[in-house]
Amino acid sequence: MAVRHRLIQASPQAVWDVLADGDRYVEWVVGPSDVTPQSGRWPQVGATIAYEIRLGPVRLNNESVVRRCVAGSELEIEAKAGPLGTARIAIELRPWGEQCLVIVDEHPLRGPGGLLHNVGVEALIQVRHRAMLARLAKLCEAGDGCRPDPADSTGSVSFGPETGRA
Repeated sequence: MAVRHRLIQASPQAVWDVLADGDRYVEWVVGPSDVTPQSGRWPQVGATIAYEIRLGPVRLNNESVVRRCVAGSELEIEAKAGPLGTARIAIELRPWGEQCLVIVDEHPLRGPGGLLHNVGVEALIQVRHRAMLARLAKLCEAGDGCRPDPADSTGSVSFGPETGRA
């Protein structure tokens, strides 16, 4: 199980604002590109976004589904990686004074990804998490939060029907 943490020099709310904006998923998660909302309102339970992962000439179409959400503090996503299976990615935000301690916990959930999970794969996930948390910190510490729906007090973001953007 790959667990990594980082102290971000921003409030938990500022960090949550970035996590709660489905359009910004590609800005902090390492790998995905071309996010497209599929269903629901990110980050409400059941909401899905589709994206593409490019590995050289290979393009994989994947999807992430919100499985658990405690607005402002916890987000659990099931990342579906096609034939490789799925992974559970849990992100927890803890207030740390005026800052935010972000803890990411990822492990295989279904499919052959679990069979391939070993110390080497764990090390690669740790490298990816380090980069992901650095991206998230850069966005949050720059004060570059999301654009939440002002009519919604849950912190969820709606995608407009015309452009697929919030």
